[in-house]
Amino acid sequence: MELDLPALGLGTSGNTDPDTCRETVADALDMGYRHVDTAQMYDNERAVGAGIRESSVDREDVVVATKILPENLAYEDALSTAEESLDRLGLDYVDLLYVHWPMRAYDPEETLQAMDELREAGLTRHVGVSNFTPALLDEARDLLDAPIVAHQVECHPLLQQDELREYAREYDHSLVAYCPLGQASVTHPVLEEIADKHDTSVPLVSLAWGLAQESVVPIPKATGDHVRENWGARSIRLDEDDLDRIAGIEERERLLDPDDAAWNR
Repeated sequence: MELDLPALGLGTSGNTDPDTCRETVADALDMGYRHVDTAQMYDNERAVGAGIRESSVDREDVVVATKILPENLAYEDALSTAEESLDRLGLDYVDLLYVHWPMRAYDPEETLQAMDELREAGLTRHVGVSNFTPALLDEARDLLDAPIVAHQVECHPLLQQDELREYAREYDHSLVAYCPLGQASVTHPVLEEIADKHDTSVPLVSLAWGLAQESVVPIPKATGDHVRENWGARSIRLDEDDLDRIAGIEERERLLDPDDAAWNR
């Protein structure tokens, strides 16, 4: 069974107010979003599930993803806390279950065996990983019976992830981009000029860049009017000159950095 991820998803990191989160998810689905991303770490799975039920969209038409907390990646903990996530979401299954970070309790053989078993039991339809290096991706692919259908990492014009995007193309999985707007701190004269050219903002240019990349699926986190603004970025058409200029940006800025020693174990 293949997973066809919608081109644009809704991220929910930081959306911890239950009412706001529930309303955001419901409104986004009614607007046209069909991919909702959460995590045990975000402490909002219950509100995300409520928003899915409150929307007018059938559950079967929504790709629901969650991620197992690094502290919960030991074999038994991964199995039990995945079920707890489903209980909070109020769902029988998720479409995509990720290893959130390959650190802390992460043990490749134990963790990935648990992911395979969760898939075989029907608690998740697909398996993904998040914040992996190419070497860790190679290791995971060797150990998993399930195919890796998605790799979620920070990706935006100032962290273009060329190597991981190429890896995604080679091994036929989606690179799911968090922080695709680059947040307010990520800007550059090239992005500002392109934003002026298209009469839009730098964050939406960043999102349009992600949407234009092969195999990339941006999942910007948003609430309120920003949910609709991000949805509108699908109509921004960056031309070849725009894309070439963005590709030529040499500056790099990572917004979320794990503990280097733990990540590069």
